Amino acid sequence: MKYKNCWVLLLLMLAGVVLGGFMGDLAKGISWLSWLNAGQSFGFDTPLVVNLGILVITFGINIKITMAGIIGVAAALITYRFI
Repeated sequence: MKYKNCWVLLLLMLAGVVLGGFMGDLAKGISWLSWLNAGQSFGFDTPLVVNLGILVITFGINIKITMAGIIGVAAALITYRFI
């Protein structure tokens, strides 16, 4: 059994999410592919700001999960399996 590096899996999954999101954005203008951009967004609507006088820290996260992103992650997992 081959040793598989978890960093490779993480990089492949990140690449799958990014490429899937990019493909979803490209497909939203095409009527029969608009379902690829369907999804749910969650996170902070406004960032949390902590003002400590000399240091201001801003926390914020917003994640959008789309069908194209899920397909990209699935493709990344399949690719990782064959590496």
